Amino acid sequence: MMLENINSGYKPVFLILCCIQPPPAKYGGRHTVTLIPGDGIGPELLSHVREVFRFSCVPVDFEVVHVNSALETEDDINNAITAIRRNGVALKGNIETKHTMAPSVKSRNNLLRTSLDLYANVMHCQSLPGVQTRHKNIDIIIIRENTEGEYSSLEHENVPGVVESLKIITRNNSLRIAEYAFKLAREKGRHRVTAVHKANIMKLADGLFLQCCREVAAGYPDITFDSMIVDNTTMQLVSKPQQFDVMVMPNLYGNVVSNVCAGLVGGPGLVPGANYGRDYAVFETATRNTGKSIAGKNIANPTAVLLAFISILFLSVCVFDYFILTLDFMLFVQLHTADLGGQGTTSEVVQSVMKIIQSKGQHTSDI
Repeated sequence: MMLENINSGYKPVFLILCCIQPPPAKYGGRHTVTLIPGDGIGPELLSHVREVFRFSCVPVDFEVVHVNSALETEDDINNAITAIRRNGVALKGNIETKHTMAPSVKSRNNLLRTSLDLYANVMHCQSLPGVQTRHKNIDIIIIRENTEGEYSSLEHENVPGVVESLKIITRNNSLRIAEYAFKLAREKGRHRVTAVHKANIMKLADGLFLQCCREVAAGYPDITFDSMIVDNTTMQLVSKPQQFDVMVMPNLYGNVVSNVCAGLVGGPGLVPGANYGRDYAVFETATRNTGKSIAGKNIANPTAVLLAFISILFLSVCVFDYFILTLDFMLFVQLHTADLGGQGTTSEVVQSVMKIIQSKGQHTSDI
């Protein structure tokens, strides 16, 4: 199947999410990818990904690293970070951050992103074939600064009852996330970049971010640049999301906007996400929740994790094969899980995908 044969204007998600140079193959042409199961539904969904990898004869081996979110020590997350540095690419489930733990215990997700300097989070929200939603024809790329802002974890209690939390915005990081957004927009044939901010209140912090976006925009005269205050942005998203093309924003706003956009196109189980730095890439679901309430019930939607799997395929293996595009396109017209109004279980959806792969190409049947 060639790319131009895909109809309805649908652009395969993995083409948007794969934006860095893949690491070289190791060990006789096979690639090693770090796998972090995470919490909640992460372990069961990633076990299905491994099943699809084996079934499809993909030359990828997983180095599984478990991270225990109940521990206060950082040895386990440091092991995971070391493994990603060794392999270059990772697939992870979300790791729970418990607010009941001591303030000194940092989010393992944040530690991973800051330690590896994964400064850009990329999420592609688009209307999907076979998924019924209120809004149609949505096609938005969200680029979220991933290591600074309110998530810098710099807070303290000045006096009892008075807490200070620092929002960190730097010129260097703002410039590179803006440059990333405009470069990606040009590479993907996009025409507009919108910076989301709250510079009317945070004149110095968000003002610096907005100024950096304007400076970078001057170097891309072929791309229209505009800006929008974050509260207006959320209202515009739920009323007329089709007006947005590429959006770039600081960390906290990205958290809010990405969840709104995921809801617009069908929910958190549908959208993959990618975290990029200069040297490493970590793929996960775009909305960073663990799905703890539905863990072990075989009802979680595996679509987002399977799409992250496709991104891993293209990035690690550089395979542009018929079964990848078939999986990417056909994923949305098969059996649906309960979150989309269907009656399919997680394992049934995965089996349905594997049947498509089986009908299109090489596979293994002795799993």
